[in-house]
Amino acid sequence: MADPAGSFDAPVRGQSVRFRLLAIALLPMLVILPLLLGVAIYRWNARFDATLISKVNGDLTIAHQYLARILEKTGVQIRGLSLSFRFREVEERETLAAVVDLLEQSRKEIGLDFLYLVDAAGKVVASSAPLKGVPRADWPIITAALSGEATSTGIDIFTNDELAAISPALAERARLDLVPTPNAVPTDRSTETSGMVVHAAARATAPGGGPAALVGGIVLNQNLEFIDTINDLVYREASLPEGSQGTATLFLDDVRISTNVRLFEGRRALGTRVSAAVRSAVLGEGRTWLDSAFVVNDWYISAYEPLVDTYGKRVGMLYVGFLQKPFNDAKFETLLIIALAFIVITAATVPIFLRWAQSIFMPLERVTATIGEVESGNLSARTKLPASGDEIGRVAVHLDTLLDQIQERDRQLREWNEELNTRVRERTRDLELANTKLEATTKQLIMSEKLAAIGEITAGVAHEINNPIAVMQGNLDVIRSVIGADVDKAKVEFRLLDEQIHRISQIVMKLLQFARPEEYAGYVERHAPGSVVLDCLPLVQHLLNKTEINVVREDRASRLVLMNRTELQQVVINLIVNAIHAMPDGGTLTLRSFDADRDGNPGIAIEVADTGIGMSADIMEKVFDPFFTSKRREGTGLGLSISQTLIKRQRGQITVESEVGRGSTFRAWLPEAD
Repeated sequence: MADPAGSFDAPVRGQSVRFRLLAIALLPMLVILPLLLGVAIYRWNARFDATLISKVNGDLTIAHQYLARILEKTGVQIRGLSLSFRFREVEERETLAAVVDLLEQSRKEIGLDFLYLVDAAGKVVASSAPLKGVPRADWPIITAALSGEATSTGIDIFTNDELAAISPALAERARLDLVPTPNAVPTDRSTETSGMVVHAAARATAPGGGPAALVGGIVLNQNLEFIDTINDLVYREASLPEGSQGTATLFLDDVRISTNVRLFEGRRALGTRVSAAVRSAVLGEGRTWLDSAFVVNDWYISAYEPLVDTYGKRVGMLYVGFLQKPFNDAKFETLLIIALAFIVITAATVPIFLRWAQSIFMPLERVTATIGEVESGNLSARTKLPASGDEIGRVAVHLDTLLDQIQERDRQLREWNEELNTRVRERTRDLELANTKLEATTKQLIMSEKLAAIGEITAGVAHEINNPIAVMQGNLDVIRSVIGADVDKAKVEFRLLDEQIHRISQIVMKLLQFARPEEYAGYVERHAPGSVVLDCLPLVQHLLNKTEINVVREDRASRLVLMNRTELQQVVINLIVNAIHAMPDGGTLTLRSFDADRDGNPGIAIEVADTGIGMSADIMEKVFDPFFTSKRREGTGLGLSISQTLIKRQRGQITVESEVGRGSTFRAWLPEAD
């Protein structure tokens, strides 16, 4: 017999022959080679980026060495001046005016912005230019020179007032208006007024022979010669590809105070600020930044290193970098050339591979297509390929022979299968009928035996209990009569005895009602279910008053039911009491009545739903069993069992739905009164 699923597999198998052969032919060209090419491009790209980072790191090294050379040279020159014969001769033999002239002349020769001589008390003895105030004398380099060190050099940050005390022109040169910069740390400042100074001091002798320090410095703010010299050293002509541009910048904190980066043509980006990411890494963490960064208005391969003043505090940054776009364009152009070359080579070689593979997969496709037709149920399909000397031709001829044999065997199997199916269906139908009858009979027997045993035991126990109850009640009445007027002294105790005897009587009555329901069946009449539910509420009001339960009623039933009113009330009250007990912490009690059909029979449904603790599945299976109760100290376990008996006696049904923690819903269905 043909496999029905074959019709779905046939197209897949028919295609797989071509696909597998094509994969064998094209795998090296279209899969392996692109993977190797991708890995090579990835490695090349990583090496290319690493080379750029290595270059910018080398550029930063050159700029760092130049700045270090400026610091060293400044210190050496000031030291040389302090030890020179000329300086000592003028200081010892000439007037103070001659010392001032020598300092001014030396300042110009060395290339300093200021030069002055300060004694051990911090008093300026002589200066290259008239001072406008009293310069600070507690700088670490001055202290070191006065304490005996030959030369002390470093970078210091002068406030605008400190620069103004030396020269108002220097204070004005240090002042820069801040330019709003994208990605920079937000700031309320609008102007940068401090100055970054190459600060050097050398031990000298004051006129009169006391110790002194010769102090000089170069203000780097807007010192374009300094920054252009660094740029020329680092990025000499032809050191970068065409279109790229090298830049260098000196930062005071995160503000560009000297740079050749352009905001636009003709204006340098003085007063712009570095991005927050770079500031955090370099000034915040003290790391050297070697990566791509957005500089003013474009992306640059950048290198930033922190600058430390003579107090050991990070006060600025030295930056070099070059435009990233030409290198990205070069990478893109290279990748495009590689991709186009691969596409051209593939387009030229793939047709050759396909032509070679066609002579193989066409006969195989014919064979697989024939197998697919056979799997779909067409056993008369054949390859009809001409006999040839190759392996595929011999396989095709052998396949046609096998298909002829299979077609004949299939015809025989179909005949046997049809006969066997007919016999199986007959036997299965007989077994299903017998099994259904057996299950129904077994359930009825079990229930009958169970109810009979429980009824017999219950009736016997009830009658046996009734006799001592009657004796107890009679003797209790005799005691009252004997005591006479003193009976009020034990009034509470007598009342409790009466209540407990009455409770025992009610339990016995329920047991008898469960055991012999036919003896206790009352007069049946037609009732509107909504009125019955309404009459039940006053009977349980005392229980509702003890809780925080909200009662919701929905009376939508238009049909009547035929049942003894007392018995129906007993069912409803029992369900309401159970719902109240399920909500010890309060909740919502919903009472519904509505028209409902069951198995095509018209009727009504009464629902009692609560939002209480709910029941698990195993408790729901036993909740209607006689004497089963989840109330440890209350109830007899007969309420729901008796309720089910009363409902079933009227050809109705009672069911329950519950979920732990979500509440329970009991539904009593009764047929409509004829």
